[in-house]
Amino acid sequence: MKCPFCSHSDTQVVETRVSEDGGFIRRRRQCAACEKRFTTYERPEVSFPVVVKKDGRRIEYDASKLRASFALALRKRPVSTEQVGAAIERIEEKLLNLGQREIPSQRVGELVMRELKKLDKVAYIRFASVYRSFEDIDEFKTLVDEVRK
Repeated sequence: MKCPFCSHSDTQVVETRVSEDGGFIRRRRQCAACEKRFTTYERPEVSFPVVVKKDGRRIEYDASKLRASFALALRKRPVSTEQVGAAIERIEEKLLNLGQREIPSQRVGELVMRELKKLDKVAYIRFASVYRSFEDIDEFKTLVDEVRK
């Protein structure tokens, strides 16, 4: 590992710790040349499926887009960031467990809607009204009636 301070290539690991949740390993390193210490993190590399948009374009999965969708739907709603994080983790776990290289964007949208429905009914309706591109008030009313049941 190259030293970020002096670019010397000889560094030693002086301490290794596993994170509380076991998701990564933290290593404290020391440069043999300048003797400064720095921290590195080791995480498993996972490959999410490529998202296929309605128009056929293929884009890399982007967790920040998923977070932004949740944030928009849940704006001013009483849902904690921990609950949102857990919902996103469940979606990502499902995407990984599918074992597919590509997934239609509609499938991702359905997963988001399922999680939002569990978290907050208003957020679910907000997201669904945009996601499903309602053409008239009757479609919106049908969704609201469905949620009330």
